[in-house]
Amino acid sequence: MEERWSTEHVLSLAPDAASRKAAGKLSSPAPWSGAGNGQGALWGSCKGSGSTPYRTVVELATPAYQCSCPSRKFPCKHALGLLLLWSAGSEAVPGGAEPADWAAEWLATRQQRVERAVERRAARAEAVGADPAAARRRADRRAARVAGGAQELRLRLADRVRRGLADPSAASGSWEQVAARMIDAQAPGLAARARELDELPEDSALAGYALLHLLATGYERVGELPEALAATVRSRVGFTADTTELLAGPTVRDRWLVLGSQDSTDERLTTRRLWLRGTRTGRTALLLAFGRPGQAPELAIPTGQSLEAEVAYPPAARPLRAVLGTRHGAPAAPPPEAAVPPGLSPAEALAGYGEAVAEDPWLDSWPAVLTGVVPVPPAGPGDGWWLSDGRHALPVPAGAPPGALWRLAAASGGRPVTVFGECGHHGFAPVTVWDEQGRATGVSR
Repeated sequence: MEERWSTEHVLSLAPDAASRKAAGKLSSPAPWSGAGNGQGALWGSCKGSGSTPYRTVVELATPAYQCSCPSRKFPCKHALGLLLLWSAGSEAVPGGAEPADWAAEWLATRQQRVERAVERRAARAEAVGADPAAARRRADRRAARVAGGAQELRLRLADRVRRGLADPSAASGSWEQVAARMIDAQAPGLAARARELDELPEDSALAGYALLHLLATGYERVGELPEALAATVRSRVGFTADTTELLAGPTVRDRWLVLGSQDSTDERLTTRRLWLRGTRTGRTALLLAFGRPGQAPELAIPTGQSLEAEVAYPPAARPLRAVLGTRHGAPAAPPPEAAVPPGLSPAEALAGYGEAVAEDPWLDSWPAVLTGVVPVPPAGPGDGWWLSDGRHALPVPAGAPPGALWRLAAASGGRPVTVFGECGHHGFAPVTVWDEQGRATGVSR
């Protein structure tokens, strides 16, 4: 029988708040018939406004969803409602059942698509390997374009500083054109950082210019840098490692505890950041997943669960971002003694961030677990929140959602708790809190 997900995890899959609200209305047994759970899937028929019930099936491992409703949201409210019904332990979704014919057909078709996709990726990798000279020529052409873009960017930055940052002739939005030029030069990392210059407050503008100038200069001299730092510079500029090649190389197998998950959305896509920590190696890994508008990213592992799996890290001076490889089993609750990760004091976490920045100057933050800290609300108007262990404290960055901070305070109840988040020059941004019973709660949504 599949281990049931928490309500919080199910709701984290929703593409928006409206979907979460609508799913709550479908989380009772009343609208459902023929529901079941087995072979890594859920299925059921949900009564809607029409004469024919909507057929809904969820494959739990990925997860993946299919519903006969006309909704363009993904997952739809019916898939979320079925997951909520199952997560609540309802007898309306009995376990150990055989999938309905229509559900079994979709599951089989999906498995075939997955297998074909794996074959296509392998074929592409083989084709690239079959003509290494052509691949080398393409790489050289791009490297030349990026080098030209980096040189142009460095000159524009120097010219801007020479004229003075307060020069009124440099109107807001002036860096958007530079960003477009960096896109043409196939340097999306430089483009993103150039675009951010228009949004920087006055007191941090010069630092932003300096870091971008350092990155552009670093790429111009990338051949002279140590291998790990050169890999970091290439990554920051916008070069990405091929997932297939990474997973074909050395991987790290561990039982990974899910420290937290956080979604961010813009008009183009939803980005999910999911942090893991190896219970044997102690290494931290950041996984990224993306979804189109109206669709939640497919990668979803409940916070507080653990997963035996392999991950691969691209070369870097301070490896963090990784790709998920082979999973050896489904996510499961860790044993009680491993449910809460070991942590650091605020002073140790800040020192850890300093060590990370020394290796990668473009890091805004570094993941850390704080132990034995109490969230301290503002003392008065204009004050912010703090996380304190009684000796040292870290501020919570301005702009954190008030609801998240009060959820953190509620989990603490004035007592020391363990908190996972990102420690940086702006303070400590909390993502997950563990209470005295070892229960993990996401606080950043």
